[in-house]
Amino acid sequence: MLERGKVSIVVPLYKVEKYIHRCTDSIRNQTYTNLEIILVNDGSPDECGNIAEEYRKKDSRIKVCHKENGGLSDARNYGMREVTGEYTMFVDSDDWIASDMVQSFIKAMTEMEADLVQGAFYYAYDDKLFVDERFFKQNAEPVILNKMNAMKELVINEKVKNFAWGKLYKTSLIQNIPFKKGVLFEDVFWAHQVMHRVEKLVLLHQPFYYYYQRPDSIVAAYTPKNLDIMEGLKERHRFLESYFPEFLNESYKLMLKTCLIHYQLLWRNKGKNAMHCQKIKTYIRQNHSYFKNAVEQDKEWSRQLTLFSLHPSLQIAYLGIRKGLRALRVLPKPEGLHAVKVNPGKEAAVK
Repeated sequence: MLERGKVSIVVPLYKVEKYIHRCTDSIRNQTYTNLEIILVNDGSPDECGNIAEEYRKKDSRIKVCHKENGGLSDARNYGMREVTGEYTMFVDSDDWIASDMVQSFIKAMTEMEADLVQGAFYYAYDDKLFVDERFFKQNAEPVILNKMNAMKELVINEKVKNFAWGKLYKTSLIQNIPFKKGVLFEDVFWAHQVMHRVEKLVLLHQPFYYYYQRPDSIVAAYTPKNLDIMEGLKERHRFLESYFPEFLNESYKLMLKTCLIHYQLLWRNKGKNAMHCQKIKTYIRQNHSYFKNAVEQDKEWSRQLTLFSLHPSLQIAYLGIRKGLRALRVLPKPEGLHAVKVNPGKEAAVK
């Protein structure tokens, strides 16, 4: 029996001894105190397990689980088996949350009778934060989405994000939907299954979650394993074919964007990644008519698809030229993230 009003927060731990205090303290210091904090030591070789045990001794709300290393999905699944709260939240252990996040989410969840609440978030660096205000301003009223609109926005991946974190779920909604093990971008394999059960989703526009950006860049850390995201999108596309065929064009559009982005990242080290580059080229060629139809009304992505189809180097050259022209201010910079300088580790308000 799930305990009414309790929020269970699952935090997987692996090689994060540098960040674990910031994360755990931000959860312990929530203004909403009816919490169950589940720290899952995923076989971490550093001091994470010992630090977690020290927290357990000083806070009765904390549970600590120790397991062999199995990856983020496995750790989340393990933690979910320990959940006793009516609501569940996921926090990644190198991130942290605002002190009023749970209180604000519970208020929205109960007042609007929602199944899921999502808030905005910061991209948190060591010396500044970035917030995305392209779609909603912080002082905007909450947005309520029904199942169809929530699924559509998830597929578009602009207003509703695929991330498991940054949301509050009714535990009953997700209890028997495990994360897929052994993959990167596990949330992409998971989120659409959850959204299929949602009757009402509430979007809050104030940033509550601090999504920490580690110093190593995506280019430096990139491996072909990152292509798991494409497998997740393909799996979701097959799901949409069965249940939401009206969103297939949006799905094709996102898959094309993802293919082109990952081709670029692979191309930077093409000698090692030639096989994977070829797979992407083949996939785009095989689905060209679907992609063309999906981006027909989007001049920018239609142009990139045309150039890539003629030769991938043309599309890459186009992006380089466009970047240079923007640096020279010949072209305007695209709308994007708004930077906010803050003292890292402390809550900040965008001004």
